[in-house]
Amino acid sequence: MEFITLANKDKVSLVKDILVHPLKVNRDESGILIETLRTDWKEIYGENRKFAMQYFSVTARGIARDETVWHFHSQQEDRFLLAQGEIVVAVADYRKDSETFGLLNLFHMKVDIDPYILLIPKSTLHGFLVVSHTPAVLLNFPTLLYNPNEEQRLPYDVAKIKNSEGSLFAWDQVRSEFSLK
Repeated sequence: MEFITLANKDKVSLVKDILVHPLKVNRDESGILIETLRTDWKEIYGENRKFAMQYFSVTARGIARDETVWHFHSQQEDRFLLAQGEIVVAVADYRKDSETFGLLNLFHMKVDIDPYILLIPKSTLHGFLVVSHTPAVLLNFPTLLYNPNEEQRLPYDVAKIKNSEGSLFAWDQVRSEFSLK
């Protein structure tokens, strides 16, 4: 399996409309400071991507959100930022009119190595799995206020998204790569 990081993002095919925005880490003797929301980041927070709300989730090692169903939004874009831990975010293009239809990207996010914001386009299937030894804290800055009618789920066996080896994607494949079983 190929995992995408900030370092190799320009060497792989990305799902159409995905954005990977690097974050600057300011370090000194007291620790680190990372800016997470700036109005001058036009591609990630610009005119067509207004700030609507922010929330965070805390998820334990080896847990996937969601395990057997893809999550997606018909109108909202998500902006994932990892604040603690290490995760793999799966994003699959299920938009029939997209030139990257069927493409699966696996983003390996580590808070202490090259942090970035991952913009997940609307109507793309997504989820994440915690691969760190400690729980992961994931922040999201979605482009719309939460609306349960706009959020949808699609079972993995219906979507039939394949990994780079050609088999149907399942989180156990990622668990195996990170020795989480």
